[in-house]
Amino acid sequence: MVADRAGVSRQTVSNAVNAPHRLRPATLAAVTSAIEQLGYRPNQAARSLRTRATRVIGCRLLPSAHNGTGGVLDRLLHALCDSARSNGYDLLTFSAEDDDDEISIYDDLLRRHAIDGFILTNTHHVDARPDWLLARGALFVAFGRPWSRRGAKHSWVDVDGARGTAEAVTHLARLGHRRIAFLGVHEGSGVGDDRLAGWEREAGRLRLATNGLLARAEDGIASGRTLAAQLLESARPPTAFVCVSDAMAIGAMRAIEDRGWRPGHAVSVVGFDDSPVASVIRPGLSSLRQPIEAVANQLVETLLAVLSGEQVRPARLLLPPRLVVRVSSGEREDRRGAPAAPASPRMQAEVATTRKGEVP
Repeated sequence: MVADRAGVSRQTVSNAVNAPHRLRPATLAAVTSAIEQLGYRPNQAARSLRTRATRVIGCRLLPSAHNGTGGVLDRLLHALCDSARSNGYDLLTFSAEDDDDEISIYDDLLRRHAIDGFILTNTHHVDARPDWLLARGALFVAFGRPWSRRGAKHSWVDVDGARGTAEAVTHLARLGHRRIAFLGVHEGSGVGDDRLAGWEREAGRLRLATNGLLARAEDGIASGRTLAAQLLESARPPTAFVCVSDAMAIGAMRAIEDRGWRPGHAVSVVGFDDSPVASVIRPGLSSLRQPIEAVANQLVETLLAVLSGEQVRPARLLLPPRLVVRVSSGEREDRRGAPAAPASPRMQAEVATTRKGEVP
């Protein structure tokens, strides 16, 4: 019907739908007008049989964090679904116990031609998934850098964690803090090490102390509470914390409150991820917000460019987070310009040192 209305062949209609670049502008306009008038919708199943394309993107469904600050992964999946759908694709999510299980699912989906490409998440050191996919010619893009090696042969999009924690240090230093601690996770986590590097780099640039101000453990509220308590009881305690996650940051706030102090007054705290809980706890938690919607759009757009052959060289996109300031990193001085009184003599001495402009 479309071919008759436009006065062209069926192949021309097919080209208009599947390869419009092959047609002259006037011919394409005539076919497009006929399609709109007739309300024609291509048969997706038939198109898939002809082109071997499913218009489906696969992505592993990762479990939400069990530390009480989840939400980032949920945001990512919703944003990926929206971005895929707006580009005429569907997102197929699947669960897997570990990377080996995920690879077995890749194998099954590829054998059944059930998928066009994949979005990898949770990249880490010694990650076998990219090499497995590359060896089989599967098309994919990763959310996260290839932490184990440089010069990776696949495209990736990531958030610049080091830039974020460096911004947090700058923010706290502008408020007068000179002893800014970092609560991180065990060495070997690509994301964790990246965020630690930003703290170290910016502290060095600002000539701030770092010795005795780094503590690491498994991510979580309980870990943050324990680590912060240990640092607050040290001979020269920190007056602020930059944390690898909101969970660690909430733990640090609990440790501050355990001593009868107020986060943002006696000691400041900045988290990472700006999870939903950051804006609802009291005091509100200052945190670095990941641009998840922009990440999702870039992941889908990059994958579609890979699928179409437009993306020949691997794309490497690093997006900056944004610091959302709330009460937990509030000013350390009241309206009269006097220092907010910390709850211990050691804290009072630290503030006095800071106000004299001395470098600890």
